[in-house]
Amino acid sequence: ALRKPELIHFFKLMLVYFKKTIKLTIAIFVLGLLFSISTLWYFSSDLPDYKILANYKPPISSRVHSGEGQLIAEYAIQKRLFIPYDSIPKNVIHSFLSAEDKNFFSHPGIDAKSITRAIIKNLRNVFSEKRLEGASTITQQVAKNFLLTGEVSLKRKIKEAILAFRIERAYSKERIMELYLNQIYLGEGTYGIAAASLEYFDKSVKELNYEEAALLAALPKAPSKYNPYKSLSKAKNRRNFVLKNLYDNGYINKSQYENLKKKEIKTKKRKIKLLEEANFYSEEVRRIISDTYGYEDLYKGGLSIRTPLNSKYQIEALKALREGLEEYDRRHGWRGPLTNLRMSDWQNNIQEFIPDESLNWKIAKVIEVNKLTLKIQTQSKEIGFIDFKSTKWTRKKSFEDFLKLNDIIYVKKIKKNKWDLKQLPKINGAIVVMDPYTGRVLAMVGGFSFKLSEFNRATQAKRQPGSAFKPFVYAAALENGFTPSTLVLDAPFVMDQGEGLKTWKPENYGKKFYGPSTLRTGIEKSRNLMTVRIAQKVGLEQISMITNRLGIYNDVPELLSVSLGAAETTLIKLTNAYCTFVNGGKKVIPIFIDRIQDRRGKTIFNADKR
Repeated sequence: ALRKPELIHFFKLMLVYFKKTIKLTIAIFVLGLLFSISTLWYFSSDLPDYKILANYKPPISSRVHSGEGQLIAEYAIQKRLFIPYDSIPKNVIHSFLSAEDKNFFSHPGIDAKSITRAIIKNLRNVFSEKRLEGASTITQQVAKNFLLTGEVSLKRKIKEAILAFRIERAYSKERIMELYLNQIYLGEGTYGIAAASLEYFDKSVKELNYEEAALLAALPKAPSKYNPYKSLSKAKNRRNFVLKNLYDNGYINKSQYENLKKKEIKTKKRKIKLLEEANFYSEEVRRIISDTYGYEDLYKGGLSIRTPLNSKYQIEALKALREGLEEYDRRHGWRGPLTNLRMSDWQNNIQEFIPDESLNWKIAKVIEVNKLTLKIQTQSKEIGFIDFKSTKWTRKKSFEDFLKLNDIIYVKKIKKNKWDLKQLPKINGAIVVMDPYTGRVLAMVGGFSFKLSEFNRATQAKRQPGSAFKPFVYAAALENGFTPSTLVLDAPFVMDQGEGLKTWKPENYGKKFYGPSTLRTGIEKSRNLMTVRIAQKVGLEQISMITNRLGIYNDVPELLSVSLGAAETTLIKLTNAYCTFVNGGKKVIPIFIDRIQDRRGKTIFNADKR
């Protein structure tokens, strides 16, 4: 036993040590606090502004529809469809919580339990040389995806945690979850659950069952690795892991879990059937939207664009134009094969010749030539025959006169084993179909093939309208004292064009003269000489005025040859001007877009002003 003086000395020593310990603890605490504050200050000094999330609008696809609702074009940088939190079913939310962050609705931005568990696991992983695991919450992932880079570093993790705390204080859990589920990349070029649901199952989000929702929730960890189209077994294992978490978290019962994990993954690739025949039309719409609203709104704004396009009219217009161009082209004979390829793998060397899909043409190789029959092999290795009777337009006496072995040609299937020889026309043209009372453009074809040439001959090509311009000369005459029964001389017309220039001598089509004829006869018979005399009498200024009012020309030279359609204009302008005749003199404006709605369904443009 210690004596009293020794006991007192012991307690004094203990008191000294206790005081030192208290001081040391306080010092360590203060230093730690200072270190934490300085660390927070250092990493907070250049953090991005998290307040932008309040007005964040993710890039969404813009879509163009025909008058009857058929999808004709889609414009996007990222394949995404926005879906608000209230429209997301509970099974989808439960699946993502179980896969990514089960404590999302209770933690303040970071999950201390998950971090501790990840540290312990990572210590084991270091010694076993396994991949290190993270412990990011959904809020942290929002901070990383929206505000930070994907850099793997401690500095980025600290910034991520700071931002997560700030985001949690500024926004509701529902808003954070909405941002997350619409932003994440889920493979196959899709962003957000709405686009992914269509891509993998061809379903809306509301139609997903638990095993499908679990598969989507399995993808954020490694979209390429767990892609069901590429690795079905890995995707199934990861999906079953999510299903196990759903059971552990009480979202499904044991019998549901046992039943769901046995199910095979059934995907259904989404097939978007665009109206290929409407490429010229949709490109014109794209130009209008881009010029009016800008690139950002078109490719990121999620616009819903309704056009007056009638799909049936559009298909028939393209068919009619192609038939007419081919018929004209065939009257000028055969121009020769595309090329000649002797190699056995010739199919790999024809990329530059692949035709527009809407033509339904194939590329074929001549494998046997006889006088009256031709044996071919198509690019898909199908064997067929061409009968010489169907090639009389080539102006040849037999196949041997214009084709040889290994020639590469265009063909179109008529029936089983029977094919027709094709060639691309050198001539081109356009068609515009317009409602004369409203100006709505119901169909437009800008050329033989959009793939061969995107140049729109209906809206961009300036051509001489020729006799199609004459009705406007006669309209000017009726507005200036002429009547249908007014007599106009149909006789030779000669005009001096100036010193050193030849005299101008227009002629009628049949090179005949018919003497005095009524105004009505002149327009019915399309008499050139009568038209020139009418223009001379009415005055070029009056004709110029009417063409300006109708929008045919903006600034036309005052030359008599203009009355015969010598000045240049576009087909859309000429068609629009003709609508005025049908519409009782009321001018209309060509309408390519009926209505535009924004991502929330609000109408931002309506062509109908009533």
